[in-house]
Amino acid sequence: MRTYLAAFAVAALVSALLTPLVRRLAFRLGAVSHPGGRHVHRQSIPRLGGLAMCVAFFAPLVGLFFVQSVVAAAFTAELRKVLGLFAGGVLLCAVGAVDDTRGLRALHKLYAQVAVSILAFACGFRIDAISLPLVGELSMGIFALPITVLWIVGIVNAVNLIDGLDGLAAGVVFFAALTNFVVGYISDATLVTLFMASTMGSVIGFLFYNFNPARIFMGDSGSYFLGYVIAATSLVGASHKASTAVSLLVPVVALGVPIFDTLFAMVRRWLERRPLFSPDRGHIHHRLLDMGITHRRAVLIIYGVSVFFTVTSIAIWLGRRWQIGVALAASSVVLVGLVRFVGYFEYLHIVRRQKERLRSRDSEMLRYALPKLPARFEAARTEADVFALLTQLGLETGMSFLEVLPRADEEPTAFRWTNPKDTDPFGRDVVSARYPIGRDNVARAELKFGFRSEMSDVSPQTEVLLQVVTDIVEASLTRLKSRAAPRVLEPAEAEVAVSERALEATTSRP
Repeated sequence: MRTYLAAFAVAALVSALLTPLVRRLAFRLGAVSHPGGRHVHRQSIPRLGGLAMCVAFFAPLVGLFFVQSVVAAAFTAELRKVLGLFAGGVLLCAVGAVDDTRGLRALHKLYAQVAVSILAFACGFRIDAISLPLVGELSMGIFALPITVLWIVGIVNAVNLIDGLDGLAAGVVFFAALTNFVVGYISDATLVTLFMASTMGSVIGFLFYNFNPARIFMGDSGSYFLGYVIAATSLVGASHKASTAVSLLVPVVALGVPIFDTLFAMVRRWLERRPLFSPDRGHIHHRLLDMGITHRRAVLIIYGVSVFFTVTSIAIWLGRRWQIGVALAASSVVLVGLVRFVGYFEYLHIVRRQKERLRSRDSEMLRYALPKLPARFEAARTEADVFALLTQLGLETGMSFLEVLPRADEEPTAFRWTNPKDTDPFGRDVVSARYPIGRDNVARAELKFGFRSEMSDVSPQTEVLLQVVTDIVEASLTRLKSRAAPRVLEPAEAEVAVSERALEATTSRP
């Protein structure tokens, strides 16, 4: 246990010391995430944090080559797998770092992930057989390689997709690593326990700078590296327990949130007839934010679910058949509850209605009110006139409330209207949507709409119409030089903004 604690402490210390240096390097290399689009942050933040975690992870492991202990002997005895983990982790971290700085096409990143997965398979990280109840051992045969590749690529992308809020991916990986650590320690799987101790240390040291408000992001370099380590280490645990179904079920349950989010993202994009690798704002963390939950609380909610899955994963490993069944049932109940809470079923309902060309009441009200708006707002002569027209729009469309909120937290709310006919305008059944007034990098305020929807969510048609309303309001506020109008860019800033938009258009192509 002392070796594991030492590995945790060394990894945490190295990660905490290296992260500020990597942060400076990211600014120099231009590996910076700018606000706008799917990003929820409001300032430019560097995104090469994976480099610090990668070095921190390997620091205590390299030290084992120079000491003599039971753990060090077991570590060097599995040299093939150790080298496979080192090589695969460094390669995927490097691919992610290139994507963070220059941008890579999604297909090229997929090729790299497949290549590293094949390397891992050659080094002994593989799913050769699965022991199923009532069936016995099911040999994978020639399917061992594709199933192993699918497992590693799937976990890597699951971690990558959940990396959307400050500290979210790092926290989820920490709890998954904690699960594997406990399971490995109980079952005397030295490599699993050692790798997970080092993973937890590197993540904890990084979280000091990544938790909300974040000063650095892990980027693809971090999510790819952590996803690979978790996926490969889980296969070490599988081989240690004779490739039983339970051994693979443990990491699946422990990573329940990112795995489910990835699967639903694929279903969502297929229903919308979009490429599977196209980005969007439909992930679980985005939906929590759209519900009005704060950034930090959304992360803590997912942390809580991850803790529950950690406990049930350990129960699955330790339990008998009926205990495994109870743990799986409990995990299913929590997952369904989360699905209901964020409104995933309602989302599918919206997609179905959209295919049937059925519009919600709120979108119909906006559709009829929209043609009159340009002339009305063009006639506005003061900021007060604009806000009066927003009040009129709210009454005509039956909205529950309208707000113009400043982006700077210390500034007061510019405008707030609540419908006098609505007895509970901020109730739980009121959905809301907020849009920046102007581009994200120059907006000084946001327009927030609240209304009751028969779909319990903002339909795609309504989102488009509300964005058009926001654009009309923006034009009037800019003409009147309102304090809520977008900030005017200096010539140098405008040139940089054009370059950033061109870069985003290039890197976002699948």
